[in-house]
Amino acid sequence: MEALVIRLSQVDSAAEGAIRVVMFYDTLMRRRVDLPALARASAGLAECVAGIRLHGTGRAVRFEPDGTAATAPPPTPSSTAPITLDEEEIGTVWLERPGATGPLDDMVLERLSIAVAAVVERYGPARTTMADPALVELVVSSDSHEAARARALRLLGFAAETPVRVVAVRSHLPLDRIGGLLCPVRPVKAAPLGDVGVILAASVDAARLPAGVRAGMGAAESPDRSWCEARTALRFTSAREPVVRYEELGALALLAEIPRDVSSDNADVAAIASLAGRGNPEDLETLDAYCATGSLRRAADLLHLHHSSVARRLELIGKTLGFELTEPTGLLRARLALTARRLLLDE
Repeated sequence: MEALVIRLSQVDSAAEGAIRVVMFYDTLMRRRVDLPALARASAGLAECVAGIRLHGTGRAVRFEPDGTAATAPPPTPSSTAPITLDEEEIGTVWLERPGATGPLDDMVLERLSIAVAAVVERYGPARTTMADPALVELVVSSDSHEAARARALRLLGFAAETPVRVVAVRSHLPLDRIGGLLCPVRPVKAAPLGDVGVILAASVDAARLPAGVRAGMGAAESPDRSWCEARTALRFTSAREPVVRYEELGALALLAEIPRDVSSDNADVAAIASLAGRGNPEDLETLDAYCATGSLRRAADLLHLHHSSVARRLELIGKTLGFELTEPTGLLRARLALTARRLLLDE
C-alpha cells in the first residue's frame, strides 16, 4: 500500500491524500478502537471538530482537533454523512469546519461512517430495526418450539422478561421507519412476511403512526397467537379506521372466521357489493359514515353535508339494499355487511 501511495503521489496529490485517508481508517479498525476514539482521531485528521451520533441512543460524541471533548454548543455541520448498517441508516457523522470544506472532507466522512458501522456491528447491540425475516418468522410461527422461539427473540435483542407486542402493517413507507415511530424506545424489530410487514416491539405508540399506514395490533402474550390476532385486526382496518387493536374487536372478530363463500353468498353482503359496483362512490361513503357514527347528524358533519341531504341519500340506499337503514336492525345489518365485504376484499 505504501508503495502504491508513493507511485500515486507522483501522478496525483489528491489520489495520494485519498489513499492516506483509507490507510488511516484501516489502521484504526485493526486496532479495534471504540466510537470516542474514532471521533477523536477523525478530529485530529480533519483538524476540526468531528462528531458521531447514533439514532438509537441519541447521544452525540464530539471531539476537538487537540483530542479533548467538544463542549461548546455544536454549530451547523460543514458536512455530514449517514451511517448505514444492513441498508438502514442508524446514525450520522459530521465535521464542524469553520471555513470552507476541505478537499478530503467527503472522503474522511465516508471512511468514518464505514468505521462506525463496523464498530456498532462488532460491539453492538446493533440498533437497526430491520431484522432477518427467518428469525422473525420463527418468533411468530405457530409451528415453532418454545425453546427455538425464545432463542430467536434473544438473537433479535429481546430479553427473556421483555414483553413483545406484535403488529401487522401495510404501508408504502419503509418498515424500519414505521418500527421506529411505533416504538421509539428499543427494542423493536421489523421484517416483511409475504405481503404484510411484521413488527415486534417492547411497547407500541399507535398515535405516532403517520397517515397512510394501516396497522393491526395483537393482544396475546404469546407472539404466535398475537401475530394471528394482528393479521386479523389488519383486515378490519379502513381509510377511516387505519389502526385496529384486536382486543377492541370483541365479537366482530368472529366475522373473520366465516368462510369466504358463505360471506359472499349472503344477500346483504351481495347488496353492498352491488351498491359499490354502481360507480357512485358517494353512496358507499355515505353508508360508511352513517354506520360509523350511528347518527344522521354526526354522519352529515363527517361528510360536510346538511343532515337532510344525508337522509335523502340513505333513503335511496335503503331502497337499493332492501331494508330500512334508520331502523336499529337495518343499521346493524348494514354495519355487518360492510365489515364482511371489507374482509372479503382483504383476503
